[in-house]
Formats: sequence, structure tokens, C-alpha cells
Amino acid sequence: MSVSITVVVENTAEREGLATEHGLSIYIESEDARILFDTGQGPALEGNARTLGIDLSRIDLLALSHGHYDHTGGIPTLVQMAPDARVYYHPDVTIPRYAIRDGRARSIGMPAAAVDAMAKVPGPQLHSVQGPTMLTASIGMTGPVPRVTSYEDTGGPFFLDSEGTRPDPIDDDMALWIATDEGLVVCLGCAHSGVVNTLEHIIRVTRDTRLRAVIGGLHLMGAGHERMDATTTALRRLAPRRLLPCHCTGESAAKTLRHALGDSVSPVAAGATYRF
Repeated sequence: MSVSITVVVENTAEREGLATEHGLSIYIESEDARILFDTGQGPALEGNARTLGIDLSRIDLLALSHGHYDHTGGIPTLVQMAPDARVYYHPDVTIPRYAIRDGRARSIGMPAAAVDAMAKVPGPQLHSVQGPTMLTASIGMTGPVPRVTSYEDTGGPFFLDSEGTRPDPIDDDMALWIATDEGLVVCLGCAHSGVVNTLEHIIRVTRDTRLRAVIGGLHLMGAGHERMDATTTALRRLAPRRLLPCHCTGESAAKTLRHALGDSVSPVAAGATYRF
């Protein structure tokens, strides 16, 4: 099976004419479906898609990696433009959540407009994902990812309340995989479950150890030396042929990965297209 993957929304852009924002949205076109994986914050989605020649009205499936604003803010745009699209999501995707830094709480959950838009999607088009789920014959979502490693965490001061008394495990964090003849292509939202946990879970589910490519956010911005060392060691063992970190990976972490893993690692920006 052949597949093309285009980064529609990202923190950076390959060229002028594409908007940037702290967010992520990836367009996947295969022989059997047109999928939007996350929607970014919202403002950049429609214009960037138009510039890139992507017709959002033809989207068959919307797959949500988790319920943070920078991945779900464009939901109103997408469901308006593609009212027949099926939506795949974890049940916790709409719950309130917060980041607390320097004693100040900031709401980072799905925006109210996106929650309202989700509520208006006809029931038969809504698909709750609570375990490994096939979207098509060759494309699947992980469901919640088991937390196995000792060195990976959610990657930030995330809470379910503004007082900071209930840590948010981000149980709704999910990834998407595409089975190709050359191996698995994995799309990550933020990998709050840990990139190693996520990849090893996908390998267990698919029984395919060949990682053709891994693209998306790795949420290593605040990772210390111990976590980075353990992560690079595990990635060297897992041996993805291409590692394409973006969004929340962090510039320092991306450089560390490139130094450790060589030319298999390359940066990603809005407008980039990959074909497998």
C-alpha cells in the first residue's frame, strides 16, 4: 500500500504562505481513506490546507491523539467542512485539564467551541477508541498506551484541576499507525505516554518490528539527561528508518536525537510531504 503524509499545521513552516502555531495536524492519504490526524489550535488549519491543495471537505476520518487545545482547536472547522467525516477519539478527550507553572494554572483542554462541535456530530459517526482499533484495513489507532518504561512520563506539569491536586495521566493519549509493505509508519500527537512505550505497544499489537518512519511530537522539551539517554538507547534498538520529530519535541531534544541516531533524524515543518 502506498501512502502520503503531509504536515498541515506545525510550530514552523517550510515556506512563506503557510501559517504557524503551537499545534499539530497531519493529513494522511492512502488508497482507502483520507484521514486528518489532529487539527492544531484552529486558526492555521483551513488556510494551510488550501495552500497545500488539501480539500478538507473530502476528509473521511478525523483521528484525535488526545484532548489538548493545540490538537483539537480546529475541530469546528473540520466538522463544518466535512460533516460526514467519522471521528475517532478516546472518551476522556473532552475533560477539563490544566498546566500549572510558577503557581499559575492555565486551561489546556479542548476548547469549548470544539466540545460543542463534537456534541453535534451525529452519533453513528462518533467512534470511541478504548483499545487498538483499525480505522481501515491497514491503518490503526493504539487506544490507550500501557506505561511500561521507568523513565518516561507525560512530559509536563499536567493536572485535572486548577489547584494542582489531581495529576493528569493523559490516559487519552493515542497514536496512529499505517502498515506498508516496507514496515510501519507511526504518527504521534505528543507521545505523552512516552515514545518508547508507544512504539513498543504498536509493535506488540501489529507483530511488525519494522519501523519505516515515525513522525510527530515526542514531548521531550523538559526531558533530563537520564530520560534522553534511555530514550536514544531504546530508539537505537527499535531502529526506525526515519525519525521525524516536530511540535513538542523541543529543539535541544531534536538535536540530541540527531547526534545519537544520525541522518535518520530530520526536522519537520508545515508543508512537508512524505510518501511511503
